[in-house]
Amino acid sequence: ITFSTGLSISSVATNIRVRAGGAFSIISQSLGLEVGGSISVPFYFAQAISVAFYIFAFTEGWQRVFPTHPDTAVVFISFAVVFAVVFISANFAVRTQYLILAVLGFSLFSVFLGSFALGGRPGFTQTPTLIGDFVDGNFWLTFAIFFPAVTGILAGVNMSGDLKDPRESIPKGTMTAVGLSFIIYMVLAFWYARVATPAELLANPTVVVDKAFWGPAVLAGILAATFSSALTSMMGAPRILQAMAEHDIIPRGSIWAKTSPGGEPRPAMYLTAAIALGGLVFGLAVGENGLNTIAPLMSMFFLAAYAMLNGVVLLEQYMGLISFRPLFRVSLLIPLIGLIGCLFAMFLIGPIFSLASIVVIILLYAYLGRRRLRAPWSDVRSGLFVAVAEWAAKQVSSMPASQERAWKPSLLVPVQDTTALLGSYRFLKALAYPRGSVRVLGIHPVGSEEQIKDISEPVEGFNRDGIFSRVAVIEAEEFTRGLRIGMEVLHSVFFRPNALFMPVSPDTDEEVLQAILDSAAANEVGAILYARNPLTSLGREQIINVWIREQSPAWEIGLRLTNLDLALLLAYQIRRNWNGQINLITVVADEAEQVNGQTFLRELTNLGRMPRGTQSIVEVGSLEGYLPLAPRADLNIFGLQDRVDLAFIQQMVAATHASCIFVRDSGQESALA
Repeated sequence: ITFSTGLSISSVATNIRVRAGGAFSIISQSLGLEVGGSISVPFYFAQAISVAFYIFAFTEGWQRVFPTHPDTAVVFISFAVVFAVVFISANFAVRTQYLILAVLGFSLFSVFLGSFALGGRPGFTQTPTLIGDFVDGNFWLTFAIFFPAVTGILAGVNMSGDLKDPRESIPKGTMTAVGLSFIIYMVLAFWYARVATPAELLANPTVVVDKAFWGPAVLAGILAATFSSALTSMMGAPRILQAMAEHDIIPRGSIWAKTSPGGEPRPAMYLTAAIALGGLVFGLAVGENGLNTIAPLMSMFFLAAYAMLNGVVLLEQYMGLISFRPLFRVSLLIPLIGLIGCLFAMFLIGPIFSLASIVVIILLYAYLGRRRLRAPWSDVRSGLFVAVAEWAAKQVSSMPASQERAWKPSLLVPVQDTTALLGSYRFLKALAYPRGSVRVLGIHPVGSEEQIKDISEPVEGFNRDGIFSRVAVIEAEEFTRGLRIGMEVLHSVFFRPNALFMPVSPDTDEEVLQAILDSAAANEVGAILYARNPLTSLGREQIINVWIREQSPAWEIGLRLTNLDLALLLAYQIRRNWNGQINLITVVADEAEQVNGQTFLRELTNLGRMPRGTQSIVEVGSLEGYLPLAPRADLNIFGLQDRVDLAFIQQMVAATHASCIFVRDSGQESALA
């Protein structure tokens, strides 16, 4: 897991400009500030609290050398020293690490030298058992206990803002550290098995001190290792906080984002120190066992960060984007192993804490998502969704063309003037919300751009209201020609419009409108003509009358109805947004057909799954004669014949005292599917 994650970090670090914040910077530049923040906020707290754990470990080692020193004094003095070293400067802290490294090197030298000094002792000839039964726990329990010892791979990455060349230093430093640590761990395991019996290893936790060539050197190494870990966490955590604060991830970000003239994140250091001190006080109050109860949760946040880093590389490499061209490329299998391994280790170590950490991350993501954060860089999220859409398009292209079950309103709205679009805004929203879309097509002659210069404003309004909306502008001398070109171009796109929406008025040119409708039919686009009543408009936006022409003599219901599918689907859609009522109305000329009409409407209501409360009305007579007696509606829906009749349209608007829409199916809808 560590090796795979280290390789993933190295790969992505050579692909981007790693800024301050280490893992936060890497994740945010790939998946956005929301994801980077939701992972890095708990990771920061885990890093800050881990300072307390390392201080307690240092104290335990110190008291083995000086057992009379009170633990409280050792805890706070050692913490003060750690904070002072970090406070002076990062350069001073790094130089201190060189001294610590020398102590550790001498300690290891003393350990390995003990192999020769103890050559004749019992236990030197023991044969190591690599895998088997363990007295105190099974293999996975032992793994869970050992795993935290290899989770320090972000120590160098967290210092990315202080590195001269992060792109070169992070891969070399991280992988050298992982490789060297692996060698030392493996040699130590072999050394233990050679110099001590299993009974000794179980009975004596400090057997390494007793078996080393010079025991005090090993004690010094233990103190140096724990002090170094506390120092590393105390250096890295404030820089993560400062980087997040710069991008307004946390409240009062302007305070924690400040740095000293030398570039040290002083306010972030103070907050980190306060959190670490809180952990120390808590640990002293509840004891070691109490502190250990929250340790698994800290490990979860570390593992979540590692999992996300692997996920970033896996995602970018799998998508095959040209922007992902790291100087250090790894096999796709590497981040996959790292990701699965991290998730597996999380639930292996503690399922409850794993779920708790995931819930915390999800809640943070939801909170940050509402903040609408703006990053100074682009990320791959849009590319990710484009890749998914392309994959979906390829899958759909290999399936049957019929998509009645997946139908939703995708409106094409041609406009010559932005004002006209604003006048239809509420009705368009009722037609499309929540899953539909609106594609606005602005058409203007040469030199008339002013008429549609603000066309993007209502389009942005649709998007804010949760309706996917896009705009395109065509320059054409004739409106009809521009619209025909637009429909022909959009006919072959994946998310193509399925219904043309056009307001009509007494001034509309009937021949021009007929040409537009013929072009829509040729491109398999339905038609919705909106005739607005100037006095009532859409009224109370409650009652919808759907007028169905007489079906005699054959009152049959098939999968596709005769120019009725779109009318029923739109009625259902509008009723859902208006929270209103639908009336299905048909007028028959022969009284003998009234029963057939009632049966037809009942079956249509049932098979079409029309909403509860839908009324079925069958009257005898003529349409013109019944209109004054019909239920008052806020919107009337009529079918549109092959040949448009503007006089009939205006007659219906006047007779119903309401706005009307006249619709024609595209052939791709089915109200009964």
